[in-house]
Amino acid sequence: MSIVTIIGSGMMGSALAFPARENGHEVRLVGTPLDREIIDHARKTDQHLKFDRPFPKGIKYYQVEEMDEAIKGSTFIIGGVSSFGVDWFAENVLPRVPNEIPIISVTKGLMNTPDGKLLCYPELWRAALDKLRKTNELCAIGGPCTSYELVAHDQSLVAYCGANMATLEMMKATMTTDYYHIMTTTDLIGIESAVALKNGYALGIALTIGENIKKSGNEDEIHYNSQAAVFLQASREMSVLMNMQGGTQNSYFVGVGDLYVTVYGGRTRKVGILLGKGLNIDEALDALKGVTLESLVVASRVAKALKVKAAKGEIDLADFPLLMHVDEIITDKKPVNIPWEKFTRLY
Repeated sequence: MSIVTIIGSGMMGSALAFPARENGHEVRLVGTPLDREIIDHARKTDQHLKFDRPFPKGIKYYQVEEMDEAIKGSTFIIGGVSSFGVDWFAENVLPRVPNEIPIISVTKGLMNTPDGKLLCYPELWRAALDKLRKTNELCAIGGPCTSYELVAHDQSLVAYCGANMATLEMMKATMTTDYYHIMTTTDLIGIESAVALKNGYALGIALTIGENIKKSGNEDEIHYNSQAAVFLQASREMSVLMNMQGGTQNSYFVGVGDLYVTVYGGRTRKVGILLGKGLNIDEALDALKGVTLESLVVASRVAKALKVKAAKGEIDLADFPLLMHVDEIITDKKPVNIPWEKFTRLY
C-alpha cells in the first residue's frame, strides 16, 4: 500500500483522491491556507464543497498547519495548488519534503522571463529546490481531464511526465483505475507546455460561441463551423509554439485533447462566451466573481514572451493572430473582433 499525500484541496487535487483511495492506498488530503473551509466540511461530511458525491471512505484530512504530519512517510506527494499558489508551494511545501519523496504537480501554467523564455512550473520548483540543495524528483500531470468528470468516473486519459520513467511507472501503478488511464513520458517540458498553452486558445474558440448566441439571440442555437475554424487555427499556433518549446509530437496531441475538453466545459468556456456576447474583460470577470481564471494569466504571459522574441527577430507575430487577439482582449480590453482573414495565412 502506498501513501499518497495531496497538498492543495482544490477541485483537481481533491479529484485525484478518488482513484488513489479506490485503489486501496492511504490518502492524505491537505488544505492550503485558502482551503480551511473545504477541509472542515470534508471532515464533517466526507465530501468536497464543490463535488456532488462523497469522497471514498477512509481519506484523512489535514489543515495546513498539520502538513508536516501528513508528509511523514509519504510514497509521493501530489501538488494540487492552482497556478496562483505556485510560489506558496515553493516557499512553504518544498522545504518540508524529504529528498526521497517525489512530487508530481497537477498545476498547469507557464511563466515568462524577461528574455522571452517560457518556463513550466516544475522548472520553477527545480530552481527553488536547487537553492535549498534538495534533490526531490519533480513530475507533472497533463491531459484532457476535468475534475468533476474524474469524480464521476468518466473515462479519462492523461499523461504523467518526468525525468525518471521508473518513478512515473510507480505512480501510474498507484493511480490507474478502470476509468483513469495514464500514459508516461519523459517529455516534461512538452506536456507542461501543451496543457498550459491550450488555455488561451480555448478562450479564443469560446468567443465564437458567444458571438453566435449574440447574433441569433438564442442560447440553444449552436454553430460549429466557426468553432471548428478557430480550433483549426488554435491547433496550428499551438504546434508552432510546441516546436519552439522543444516538445514532442505526442505531447502536442495531449495538448490538443486538453484543448477540446476545455472548450466544452469549465471556467474558460464561460468567460469566452461572455466576451463573445459583447462584454469587455472587466464586465466578464465581474459576472464570474469568485471564479479562478488561470487561462487569462497563461495567455497574457505567452503573448509577452512572444513579443520579446519578435522584438529580437526570432519569430513573426503574424504566425499567432489568434493568440495576439486574445491578448488584446485581456490586456488592452479591446472588443472581440476575430481576425478571420489572418487565419488564411499559410506558415
